[in-house]
Amino acid sequence: MHTFPLLITLALLATTPAAKDAPTLTTMLNDFLAGASQNDAAVHDRFWADDLIYTGSSGRRIGKADILKDVRSAPAPTPNDPKVVYTAEDVRIQQYGNAALVAFRLVATTTSADSTSVSRYLNSGMFLKRDGRWQVVGWQATKIPSTTESQ
Repeated sequence: MHTFPLLITLALLATTPAAKDAPTLTTMLNDFLAGASQNDAAVHDRFWADDLIYTGSSGRRIGKADILKDVRSAPAPTPNDPKVVYTAEDVRIQQYGNAALVAFRLVATTTSADSTSVSRYLNSGMFLKRDGRWQVVGWQATKIPSTTESQ
């Protein structure tokens, strides 16, 4: 009977691919979130690919040019403005050669003079490595209702 090699082959195909570039992608994600917390246009320019498709939690679908326009046209922050800090939790990375899926829970912590609030989102990004450089070509953000446990 030749089922044993078939079973091993099926088991290997069913496993999550090794993400050899996970450390690089994790660092890239964390650096991006730190820059996005500062509304840094250069960070956005490096992170997003020119052919990006981004679907935000509000359902708005935009591209890199839209993001850069929004970032560059934002008014300069004042000392009394709320400060938002973005971080990532539960980062999961699956790599497929020069493509990688990065899924994580985005935590947006907003601090003002008298309060702090936290919003959470499930985000998934498709990263593509071109000419030795990773960039995001697809992004999806979904707001997690405050009463729902995230997965």
